[in-house]
Amino acid sequence: MHVERPEPKWIEALAETLTLAHVQPGEIVAIASETQSRRLLVEVAEQALVRLGARPYHVVALSPRAPGAIPLRSTGTSLAFADLGPAVEGLASASLIVDCTVEGLLHTRERAALLARGARIFMLSDEHPEVFDRLRPMPGLQDLCERGGQLITGAKKMRVTSRAGSDLDIDLDGVLGRGSAGVADKPGRMGYWPAGMCVCNPRPGSVNGRLVLSPGDANLTFKRYVETPVTLVIEDDYVTRIEGSGLDAELMRSYYAAWNDREAYAVSHLGWGMNPAARWDALTMYDRRDVNGTELRAFAGNFLYSTGANEAAGRFTTCHFDIPMRNCTVALDGDAVVTDGVLRDDLRL
Repeated sequence: MHVERPEPKWIEALAETLTLAHVQPGEIVAIASETQSRRLLVEVAEQALVRLGARPYHVVALSPRAPGAIPLRSTGTSLAFADLGPAVEGLASASLIVDCTVEGLLHTRERAALLARGARIFMLSDEHPEVFDRLRPMPGLQDLCERGGQLITGAKKMRVTSRAGSDLDIDLDGVLGRGSAGVADKPGRMGYWPAGMCVCNPRPGSVNGRLVLSPGDANLTFKRYVETPVTLVIEDDYVTRIEGSGLDAELMRSYYAAWNDREAYAVSHLGWGMNPAARWDALTMYDRRDVNGTELRAFAGNFLYSTGANEAAGRFTTCHFDIPMRNCTVALDGDAVVTDGVLRDDLRL
C-alpha cells in the first residue's frame, strides 16, 4: 500500500464488521495492542468504534523478545500480555475487547481467563484494512457456519481425501465443532476476522493418516504457496514424517526442527472454509508485510489443517502452521460436506 492513513472507507468497513460484536452506544471497549501492532489498524479500529458510539480505551503492552532465535509468524499466540496481570485486568474491565495484537489472543492462556470474566473478544487479524474492506460481513454466513459446526459436533468420524493422495481419519466422538463468521455477540465468546469457517480441536490421539500438500495449497506461516508436493505423515495427532524433495518440504522440516518441541508437530485445529468472498489467490496481491493471510483460512471449500497449540488437548506451543488446502473431499460419517474443494449445496450462500 502506498499511503498509511485511516481512509474513511476502511473506517466504514471496520465499523460494519464490528457490528458483529453488537457494539452499543456508550459501551466501554478496550483496544488491546502492543508496540509493534500495525498502527493503521489500531487507528482505524478506534475511529470505527467511535463512529458506532462506543467509548474505547487503549491497553498497550511492549512487544516482547522472541523466546529464541526462531522468527514467530501466524501463531495466533501473542506473548505481549503473558504474565502481565495488571494489563490483563485492564482488559477484563471492558465488556468488549478489540484485539489488535500482532499475533492475536486466539491461542493464548490469557484468552480463557478473559472470556471467563464475561468479556467478548473480537480479534482483528494483522491485515491491512483493505482486506476488511473487501471482506465485509455477508448476511446468512454466520447461520451456515453454525450449521457446519453442528454437523461436526454430531459426527463420529471425519475423513479427508484428495486425488493428490491425502487420506486422513479424524475421530470426532465427543468433539465440539464450532462455526464462526466473526461473531463475538455474547459474553464469553470470541470472534475473529477475516472469518467464515467450521473448525474443531480434536481430542488427543484422534488424528491419523497422510496429507499431501499440492501446488496452490498455502503455508500461511511462510506466507507462500506450495510449489512442490509435501506429504505429512500423521500418527496419533503428531506429524512424524515430512516427505518431499523440494524446497517446501525442506523449509517445513527446518522450521519444525528448530523448535525442538514435540508439541509443535501436533494437530491444533482442522475444518473447512465457508466464505465465498475470501480468495485463495489473495497472497499474490500483497507484499508480505501487508497481510497475515487469514483470508485464505476461510475461502469456501478449503480444508484447513493446523498444527500447534490445542487448548482442548491441553497443548501449548508458539510454533503454529495454518495450511489451507484446495481440491480436498471432506466427509462426515461418510457424507461429503466438501467434494473436490466444492461445498455441498446446502452449505453455500
